[in-house]
Amino acid sequence: MNYKTRKNLTEWFLMLSAAAVLYFSGWHTEVIGKVQQGVLLSGLFTPDTEERAETAAKIPEADFNLKLRNQEGKVVNMEDLKGKVIFINFWATWCPPCIAEMPGIDALSEDLKGEDVAFLMISLDDNFEKAKNFRKKKGYSFDVHQPAARIPEMYYSQSIPATFVISAEGKLVYSHKGMADYNTKKFKTFLRQQQQ
Repeated sequence: MNYKTRKNLTEWFLMLSAAAVLYFSGWHTEVIGKVQQGVLLSGLFTPDTEERAETAAKIPEADFNLKLRNQEGKVVNMEDLKGKVIFINFWATWCPPCIAEMPGIDALSEDLKGEDVAFLMISLDDNFEKAKNFRKKKGYSFDVHQPAARIPEMYYSQSIPATFVISAEGKLVYSHKGMADYNTKKFKTFLRQQQQ
């Protein structure tokens, strides 16, 4: 075996070994999430909040039949949040794009603290304890929730992260499937406009 072949085999072995360690240790989600977090910082994944050509009458009414359980085990009815802007995000600890956008969502929720904006961070993890531990380990200030009943069709998505915004008037004014950097001046202005 010549030097070049041996070098190529060694490089492949090291890459596969590193991938195996990341996968079997569970760190692969964190590592991929960090890489995607760097991509978010590039500004390529900012939410599109441009005015729609639709009239207000065509913007759908939000479905408030969403029941959740918060991290203390109490049932939260979305119905009780009527009159507030509601930021809904479906995520999971095993989802790298979800992990990538979390720091921005946490910063956004901190910036809007004290304003009439509710954040519903809904974990789709099979084990809710894992989601609660993830939040605590990362030091995020937002509460995490889990579905306490069937998720209304309006918020159903085959992919996560999935994000929705309900205006104070009760309209579904924004939906996005995939990761995005929500901690932008433009998106904060958009959320504040939904309070009126």
